[in-house]
Amino acid sequence: MFADNRSKKIIILAHCLLNQNSISDGTADCPSQFREIIDLIMKNQIGILQLPCPEVMCLGLDRGDRQGGKRQVLEENTRIGNLMSEMVNQKLLRVKAEEVATLIQDYRSYGFRVIGVVGINRSPSCGIETTTKDNAEEKGKGVFMGLISEAFAKRAQNIMMIGVKTSEIKESVMKLKQFIHKEKDG
Repeated sequence: MFADNRSKKIIILAHCLLNQNSISDGTADCPSQFREIIDLIMKNQIGILQLPCPEVMCLGLDRGDRQGGKRQVLEENTRIGNLMSEMVNQKLLRVKAEEVATLIQDYRSYGFRVIGVVGINRSPSCGIETTTKDNAEEKGKGVFMGLISEAFAKRAQNIMMIGVKTSEIKESVMKLKQFIHKEKDG
């Protein structure tokens, strides 16, 4: 099945890698998308699965405060992270995480290679290696990526995850190149 011209390779991206218009006020480093990352994925003929933006889903584009862009980034990220950790938002995000894990399970059942998940480090929702808590960037996953990891683990899906930063273009592109190469070798 699916013996046509498709690459049968998928990568899962945090929403804002493809749509910088969705991120919190005052934090956009790119006009529209993280082009260098997207170009690298396209060059390697990898299909893109764009995650929903958890913060827009739960808090709206203004993240529940039109003045958020006037705060320091880490302070605003902490405020957003605290809101994203509330039970009502956790419930919605858990449903979305389960949907993602189910979709990936379906792709894999048909022989598709899932390269992994690319999140945004420092994000209170989509951070992979780092997130924001107590007005500081610290090690750990953001709220949504943590729930996605749990959903993968529940299904015994071993999915690699990395985080990039739009403010660190060269480092992020190198990291993604290694990620793609690692998956090819693995």
